[in-house]
Amino acid sequence: MNRITARRRHPLARYAVLLFALALLGGVYTVAAPAGQSADAAIASGKVDDVAAGKKLFEQSCASCHGLNLEGTKTGPTLVGVGAAAVDFQVSSGRMPAAQPGAQAPRKQKYPWVNETTIRQLAAYVQSKGGGPAVPSDDAVDPAKGNSAKGGELFRANCIQCHNFVGAGGALTEGKYAPDLNSSTPKQIYEAMVTGPQAMPPFNDSTITPEQKRDMIAYIVEVRGQKDPGGFGLGRIGPVTEGLALWVVGISLLVLAAIWITAKRRQKKS
Repeated sequence: MNRITARRRHPLARYAVLLFALALLGGVYTVAAPAGQSADAAIASGKVDDVAAGKKLFEQSCASCHGLNLEGTKTGPTLVGVGAAAVDFQVSSGRMPAAQPGAQAPRKQKYPWVNETTIRQLAAYVQSKGGGPAVPSDDAVDPAKGNSAKGGELFRANCIQCHNFVGAGGALTEGKYAPDLNSSTPKQIYEAMVTGPQAMPPFNDSTITPEQKRDMIAYIVEVRGQKDPGGFGLGRIGPVTEGLALWVVGISLLVLAAIWITAKRRQKKS
């Protein structure tokens, strides 16, 4: 019988090889892959001071509702992964910090400490906790570079159910409502689309592309600048208010006409 000498492998050898391959792959990816939004975008771009300052602002003005680690509480949702765009939208429009809990945070006058610098710092801190949609560039929200005709088609297909044909807003359920867009800046409109604040669903870039979002912004800016050719616009809420106004005014005129005719007849008889 021939002796076959074989060197037996250790039972843990295959696991060691697998761990080595994973570690090698992770190292290559770390070196070669570009920095993404899901990473700490603020720190990666050198804005460490903004993150530190934003953390202090958050602890002073936001942590009571959203938690010290952005984990959320009974009175406020988690902010992990919402991104800088959500912070910029909510704070720049005065919705946050909220004055009091409610079905929906309304647009209001901003607090005295809120300015471009503090908003940027808060956004950098929240962005560092899980990433998320970034604040859009000026070019991405420039209505002059959009196609308002295409934007109108997209707006009518995706937004009029809540915001009305001209962005005048409307009532929703459970005390919520779609706000009018007359006071919203192009950047805030873009940020609302990518973050989906409150009752609004988010529209990511695979649903509505950045170019299409800019087209929609061009339409909103154009239509809210139009003058009503018929005179008083009645809030531009739509056919319901127009029909109601016509009904009330029309019935009132008919009643007045009937009273006038009756009075004339009485005068003739007397």
